[in-house]
Amino acid sequence: MDAVRVALLREVLAGTEWLGETRRFAGALRGSVVSHGGGLLLVGTPEYEPWHLAAHLVDEAAWSGTPELAPTLVRHDARPSDPAHLAVGPGRLTAARRGETLLVVSPEGPDAPLLERVHDARRAGATVLALGGDTGELTAMAHESLAVPDGAELDLDTVQHLVSAAAGENPVPTPRGRPRLRDRLSQLAETLTAPPPARW
Repeated sequence: MDAVRVALLREVLAGTEWLGETRRFAGALRGSVVSHGGGLLLVGTPEYEPWHLAAHLVDEAAWSGTPELAPTLVRHDARPSDPAHLAVGPGRLTAARRGETLLVVSPEGPDAPLLERVHDARRAGATVLALGGDTGELTAMAHESLAVPDGAELDLDTVQHLVSAAAGENPVPTPRGRPRLRDRLSQLAETLTAPPPARW
């Protein structure tokens, strides 16, 4: 889904709770990876690997100048013979430490082994975010969560588009006090290079 379609979707969703909730969750995601700078681990379940979200976050990281948003995709069936970016297995979750962020995407809830690894990562100091079905254990374990229950107005794939787009556009907080010349020039450059608003 490109930026134009995301903008149209946001217009359709105006007045619903989805816009605020996806922006809140995206802000927590961006805030965690930018402030800690320790890296973003993205994992799904053995039945659902969030390839699409990984690709969109890589794009948003490049477009927004926020490399911390580019995730490491943790795969349940990773093999040593896979290309390096696809060869990261669940053992990586066990090695997660303070400063890292773990985003778990799960339509129906993770199985017991994954929950145990997520719990270990949290105990080691990683920030845990959960996106997907309203699952009690994972939601209770997560620092931030966004539930997408069955029968919701939006499906999980659409919510992932909204989250990734919002994560890439959330502004970095400006320091207090008088803005420096470099900050003002940066803001001017962003304004001048921003795409024009959609016209009907």
